Amino acid sequence: MNLHAKLLERESAGKPVTVGVIGAGKFGTMFLSQARLTQGMHIVGVADLDVARARSQLATAGWPAQSYAAASLDDAHKKRATLVTDDAQALIADPRIEVIVEATGVPGAGIAHALKAIANGKHVVMVNVEADAVAGPLLARRAKESGVVYSLAWGDQPALICEQVDWARAAGFKVICAGKGTRYEPHYHQSNPDNVWDILDKYLNISDRKSINPKMFNSFVDGTKSGIEMTAVCNATGLLPQSDGLHFPPATRFELADICKPKSEGGTLEKEGVTEVTSSVYRDGRDVPHHLALGTYVVFEGETDYARRCFKEYAMLPDKSGKYAALYRPIHMIGLELGISVASCALRKEPTGAPTGFRSDVVATAKKALKAGEMLDGEGGFCVWGKQTPADVSLAQGLLPLGLAHEVKLKRDIPEGGALKWSDVDYDPNDTAVKVRREMEAAFGRPNARV
Repeated sequence: MNLHAKLLERESAGKPVTVGVIGAGKFGTMFLSQARLTQGMHIVGVADLDVARARSQLATAGWPAQSYAAASLDDAHKKRATLVTDDAQALIADPRIEVIVEATGVPGAGIAHALKAIANGKHVVMVNVEADAVAGPLLARRAKESGVVYSLAWGDQPALICEQVDWARAAGFKVICAGKGTRYEPHYHQSNPDNVWDILDKYLNISDRKSINPKMFNSFVDGTKSGIEMTAVCNATGLLPQSDGLHFPPATRFELADICKPKSEGGTLEKEGVTEVTSSVYRDGRDVPHHLALGTYVVFEGETDYARRCFKEYAMLPDKSGKYAALYRPIHMIGLELGISVASCALRKEPTGAPTGFRSDVVATAKKALKAGEMLDGEGGFCVWGKQTPADVSLAQGLLPLGLAHEVKLKRDIPEGGALKWSDVDYDPNDTAVKVRREMEAAFGRPNARV
């Protein structure tokens, strides 16, 4: 509860936390809108391949033009202004910048930026959860060895879930399940950037279709983003994926403790200690009332009669047996909350969630029957979606990470619903992301998958 006070100390000392942001998309822009107003924080530079778009985003976020008119990094530091550039490497190399926010959303770019930032002694806030799902455990280990912090992004659901899990455990509770809500129907796994509008138009009022990236939005719809985010949670908390991944049971926020508990106790889970994503849509297409589509939750066990009595007395949303209870957060505010991670890394030297092992993976799964010679188009595309899978299964079967299923050619036919393997695609073994992933697999091999 002291981050604001610590930021004010840095402000009064004339030494604000210095930050470089890579990627001026939606998440990055939301952070920038608040960072300009945060005392004790200075956005030294914003790097984006499209400088004109980045400037437009800053204007949209309410930045006065003069505040991002710095001519160089030296000028930005001297005038406490912000440089807008297409040179991410310049921000990473600047010894005066303390924290790098990686918000590109591109796995390969995120991995490369994180490695260079760590090598340059900078803390990394990894908004790019896609990169974290591919190689986060190794990146976090590298950061720790280098004396810097690698952190998940507060405001995004994985970090918020990690906080809820930490709260439960620090209070002495056994965590049964943790996760988030989303809108889900089984046929969503086959959605693509063309037909995703048939789904989006049912619950989002988007008058200007050019205002969003349908491929990016489709990754939220087709189940990929849920798999990625729950993989980040597992790898950071010690929770495990279920053997067949996420099941997306429909649930109101008041039913979480009844539904997200083991089948042996009358719930829907394979076992305790796992992640699950609840759906805001019943299987017949009806909307679930009081759903948790934008929120997060944790289900925990009361291991004594006294604790269970307290669950009821204090309206802790217990299940029908009174043995389990749930705590939920109804919303997440994306980049508007990201300053919590930046401040925690710089001032406390603590991440807001970080991988501690390789327990879960996200594997490329065919949306349709794929033919040899097809070029895969990655997350949110026409070919594959990302399914959460136990890491030891992924390693034992040589399954292809979803984050690397982009711009690689298929070597053989794959049936709809089939999990792709490394051997099914013609990948470049010298690609940086591939090399780092392979290094992570060696470092966190099957014996380490569940530690």
